[in-house]
Amino acid sequence: MNWLAWIPLCDRTLRDWATEARLLRWLTLIWLVIGLITLFSASYPVALAEQGNGLQYIQVQLLWVFLGLLLFKAVVHTSLDRLLRLSGIALLLILGLILLTLTSALGVTVNGATRWLPLGPFLLQPSELIKPLLILQAARLFGQWHQLGWLTRLLWLSIFGAVLGTILLQPNLSTAAICGVLLWSIALAAGLPYRYLGLTALGGVGVATISLLQNPYQRQRITAFLDPWADPTGSGYQLIQSLLTIGSGGLWGQGYGMSQQKLSYLPIQYTDFIFSVYAEEFGLIGSLVLLLLLATYASVALLVAYRARHALHRLVAVGAMVLLVGQSLMNMGVATGLLPTTGLPFPLFSYGGSSMISSLVTAALLVRVGREIHGADVTLLPTAPAPPAPSKVTFLRRRS
Repeated sequence: MNWLAWIPLCDRTLRDWATEARLLRWLTLIWLVIGLITLFSASYPVALAEQGNGLQYIQVQLLWVFLGLLLFKAVVHTSLDRLLRLSGIALLLILGLILLTLTSALGVTVNGATRWLPLGPFLLQPSELIKPLLILQAARLFGQWHQLGWLTRLLWLSIFGAVLGTILLQPNLSTAAICGVLLWSIALAAGLPYRYLGLTALGGVGVATISLLQNPYQRQRITAFLDPWADPTGSGYQLIQSLLTIGSGGLWGQGYGMSQQKLSYLPIQYTDFIFSVYAEEFGLIGSLVLLLLLATYASVALLVAYRARHALHRLVAVGAMVLLVGQSLMNMGVATGLLPTTGLPFPLFSYGGSSMISSLVTAALLVRVGREIHGADVTLLPTAPAPPAPSKVTFLRRRS
């Protein structure tokens, strides 16, 4: 038996990969290592206080990382054609799990939201796991939009709507919003008519408004974002403490492990507000380095999308970039007070097995697109060939 095949970071085929694929792999691993280092520091005090073991959360996270890296390796070595063909049935299965969270018998409620299913001693969040599947199926649908009949279009648009609707019922507006933005971005890159995109955007704003009106806690997040000092010990407490945490970092930071705000001041510092701890310990310089990493990742991802040999592959790359980098920037925006509190995790940083697996699988999709630039196990779906590369950066030719 070849035991090396089961070790996530060992890959004898790496030397044969395209340069972009190798670069994305290393950027993903660097991002992951920085995230684990930050999580260890951010989670230690609360794990010690709540579990009696400061290593509890990082140990559990390492288990999820190992599983995620196994899936990462499997996806990287699976042709996109096969992944695209399997995405539809896999998406329907995860949608079924999301529906199960809404049942009183199986759904686990935390802080008023029922988003999880029990998996032994762990909790599984299906709305996180469905994200990479949305990328694949949206690329398959919108990439072949003009070749599909209206029945097929309406069927999958209805399924996408069901995904967003069930996530909203949990309730989980932030995840529904990022999934909606993800679908919309892929449709935009696919060149769908602007009138469709505009109507969809207006519909999304309308649904979000209705959700805000029906859920008081979501309205409180908006009011706290507009004026956190109006209720400094209530709805504005999280944002105020986050801003104080970031401000305490100064230019160079307090030093690794030396954050003071994580000691019972900053809430949920190892999940939603983990960036605040990072900024306090590594300062403005460290935050700029992290932004540079995200910018480099996005740039390489867009280069991979531009050089992809097939339209559907381009859309997969665009979707993966939007999810990983876009959600990271949203998390940072919440921590710095630029956006209302959303509850979205920081990919590869925040504690949580479902988020970690979703992020690593999404990164693997991007790496796989990079591998197939030079024809690694490429078998294309029956669709029209991609148009020749234009003189300026566009992803697909727009049709009226």
